[in-house]
Amino acid sequence: MISISEERYRQAEISEMHLKDNFWKKYEDLVRETVLPYQWRILNDQEPDAAPSHAVRNFRIAAGVEEGEFYGEVFQDSDLAKWIEAASYILADHEDAELGALIEKAVDIIEEAQQENGYLDTYFTSGRQDMEWTDLYECHEMYCMGHMMEAAAAYYEATGKRRFLDIMCRCADHIGECFGPEEGKRKGYPGHQEIELALVKLYKATGQEKYLELSRFFLKERGSEPNYFVNEWATSRNKREFKTGSLTGMPDLRYNQSHCTVAEQKMAVGHAVRAMYMYSAMADVARETGDTELLSACRTLWDDVTKRQMYITGAVGSTHQGEAFTFDYDLPNETAYAETCASVGLILFAARMQQMDMDSRYSDVIEKVLYNTILSSMSEDGKHYFYVNPQEMWPEASKNNPDRRHVITERRKWFGCACCPPNIARLLASLQKYICSTDGETLFIHLYISSEIHVKGTAGEYSADMSCFSPWSGKMEMQVENVPGNIGKIALRIPGWCDKWMVYVNDVKQEPEIKKGYLYLNAVRRGDRIRFETDVPVRLMQADPRVRADAGKTAVQMGPFVYCFEETDNGRNLSALRIDISSSLKKTAEYGLPGGIPAVVLRGWKTEEWQDSTELYRPYECREKEVSLTAVPYYIWGNRQPGEMLIWVRT
Repeated sequence: MISISEERYRQAEISEMHLKDNFWKKYEDLVRETVLPYQWRILNDQEPDAAPSHAVRNFRIAAGVEEGEFYGEVFQDSDLAKWIEAASYILADHEDAELGALIEKAVDIIEEAQQENGYLDTYFTSGRQDMEWTDLYECHEMYCMGHMMEAAAAYYEATGKRRFLDIMCRCADHIGECFGPEEGKRKGYPGHQEIELALVKLYKATGQEKYLELSRFFLKERGSEPNYFVNEWATSRNKREFKTGSLTGMPDLRYNQSHCTVAEQKMAVGHAVRAMYMYSAMADVARETGDTELLSACRTLWDDVTKRQMYITGAVGSTHQGEAFTFDYDLPNETAYAETCASVGLILFAARMQQMDMDSRYSDVIEKVLYNTILSSMSEDGKHYFYVNPQEMWPEASKNNPDRRHVITERRKWFGCACCPPNIARLLASLQKYICSTDGETLFIHLYISSEIHVKGTAGEYSADMSCFSPWSGKMEMQVENVPGNIGKIALRIPGWCDKWMVYVNDVKQEPEIKKGYLYLNAVRRGDRIRFETDVPVRLMQADPRVRADAGKTAVQMGPFVYCFEETDNGRNLSALRIDISSSLKKTAEYGLPGGIPAVVLRGWKTEEWQDSTELYRPYECREKEVSLTAVPYYIWGNRQPGEMLIWVRT
């Protein structure tokens, strides 16, 4: 296989990194000690007052060891798969016999539920075998199998145990027997993309190029003429005995990005999660095969998503209709969908783009999503979650306006459609993978998260102890313990939010080469002490004027953290607030926010409510009072008490 470029960048493996960060270690511990046990109980229907899952029971029914009917969404299998993947990432860095035993228990029932030919999907195995592969548009068979493949690869990499991997290789082989360019095989592809990136992981775990080729086939075939989904709809819509809500009319090809070939796509459209998973797979296949056409499409789509269709928090997906992108600069706050899974997918896409192009803009987005949307989507106790991540909250409207009922006011214990909670778990459990990478010679630091680093390159191992005081301190120190040979190279990312930086080696200020947002230290020796300092400004941000929802408004940001205004601190009717843009922005720790992060206090005005009139409208008269406004990090909103929330405030 030819690579896209001479340089091949590799993410650090979880086993090469050990977190010791005061801010992030608590989330790793939360996932290991609380989130995974809690979600396991949910998946086994053992948690009171939570929406039922039935995920494990569906496998037992499909295996014939328990009586009953399939329950839940057609993609219910994927919840268990993502849980196994998250648990496997924890095992890669922690010995945990009890967790390992739970995974083995899950693999037992998965193996029993697998059909003799390798097919694995409990929805169809439970009495619908004659319908297998008849509704690729909506029924998620390959989506579920793909998540299982990802889980199997993660478990194999963490433990070296092959049983689950072999189960999913049999499944992939069955898919390869049914689909492909060869005569007599279906020319179809999944309605919900996911298996494409999973097959690349299976290829990397096994070395079997047939899995990479199958992934490439699904991508290349997608959207080609004659369109598979149009033919599927035309030939089988009257034969359906189950209803998924997808085929009440002609299939919406933009919804699942099958309206044209993937190489022809220039703008992010349709279901945001499907798009992110597909773009991630396109980047994977481009990197592994040297496909420059796919790479070009990835770059175009990256720019469209991050420059024209991404919220300031890093969230994507503007509308609840189809959980989808709409069009450039359409970023409504009060009705935003911004699904958690889409944010996870954006991180996956960014990390893959970075493996082909060492540019700080990719880590800037990863950092933005991590510190805002990902952390906001789970409560501080690890047991409540957001599916939708609103950019503005008015509880009364969420309760009474049908167009805003998807915007829930409080995180929930679980969902009937529970794709997001285990996705958060697997992302947080694999955080180490995003901190640094190597091209074999240079160690690249992307995220400033305190870690013990032992990353292997072609020339040897980099070992270092990186200490970052807090995400809002702007200070990092690194003790270099080992470099390949006598002299090594370390590149430090310059965060996109900082204006000033300084870097020292053994207390001597450096003037390093800067390339695509990275500072290159090209003569690092064993025993060197590196110090990197940046400013962490508190700023008032504005949006491109084409973003109509934010026109005439400003948002507060400190370093990577976007801030918001809550009713708890600023009273009700937040839409009546106005910020004084000349006000000083004061950091303060007096609010005792989780993790010790400071609040930001600034001056503003609030329009007084009409106490002396029963009129709904009257001639304009400025009736404002000066107020002190308090902004808190977006990621903690709703953790203290429910109420209104606002990111963008009038100026």
